[in-house]
Amino acid sequence: MIIPFFINIVRRPAGWLPMLLLLCSTTAAHAVLAIALNSADGTISLIDTETYQVTGKATVCKEPHHLMPTPDEKSVVIACAASNQLVFFDPTTGQEQKRIRNISDPYQLGYSPNRKWFVATSLRLDRVDLYDPTDFRLVARLPAPKTPSHMAFDDGSQFVFVTLQDSNEVMAISLGTQKIVWVMPVAATPAGIVMSPDNRYLLVACMGEGVVEVIDWRAQKSVRKVPTATAAHNLQPKGDGRHFFVSNRSVDGSISLLDTQTMSVVEKYEVPGGPDDMMVRADGKELWATARFARKVQVIDLVTKKLKMSIPVGSSPHGVFFLNHAGLR
Repeated sequence: MIIPFFINIVRRPAGWLPMLLLLCSTTAAHAVLAIALNSADGTISLIDTETYQVTGKATVCKEPHHLMPTPDEKSVVIACAASNQLVFFDPTTGQEQKRIRNISDPYQLGYSPNRKWFVATSLRLDRVDLYDPTDFRLVARLPAPKTPSHMAFDDGSQFVFVTLQDSNEVMAISLGTQKIVWVMPVAATPAGIVMSPDNRYLLVACMGEGVVEVIDWRAQKSVRKVPTATAAHNLQPKGDGRHFFVSNRSVDGSISLLDTQTMSVVEKYEVPGGPDDMMVRADGKELWATARFARKVQVIDLVTKKLKMSIPVGSSPHGVFFLNHAGLR
């Protein structure tokens, strides 16, 4: 019966071929992989984003803390702090691609918008390193006391801004001169930092006060503190050029939705287990968040505004990434 079936397909009108190709492409599109980074285990968990099943696990290195895609999204880069290297994985298969060694204590990573700089914060060693992204040659090493954590860039790639968690400050570094140009105080324990969609404000999640502090970075002036919830930690764009999700990393945690036009919280989702890093699906229907204390990836249904799925992964899950994501602004 198999042979007549294929003969029948061949004899059908030409319109059948596009239909068959569409079915094949739809099936392939469903098999999208999510990569979740388990910091304490030194592993990544591979998750099917349609079935929510963990399909594999791979060992990475000692103390991997953050991951990010390369600008072309052909690789996911994992920062291995204790083993002083970067590990590149294929985001479609989860296979390791290469390792870059002699990257001293990378904690958080960032490519400048113009792709001319690769920046790594060294939280343990209190410094920020600027690299040439073509060959990962160290260009400049700048002191950054205390505890440099997350980073953000301005749209013109003139500056990188770094939060200093233990000194309650934000530092601005000129990429043109590779010099520190200013340091200013902010609310307690700043962590996540992003640039607003209009390139006017820095938004800083401050764990110690449970707020997002809004900074006019050109004037070096704080203009507002927006309360979110206990331990406001990180920010992730919704993808609509207006809203950011804010993870409030407490045991009975939550995620707030910040409107950057009104600078106010407009929605809140209960997400237990210490929500940390996040990613929004391309269709805008789901928010994925790692739960650091619960050893899970939590999936929030943005239509019903409820927790949809809890996916067990490894110990202290940190970053999460998948290719079918919403825009990153």
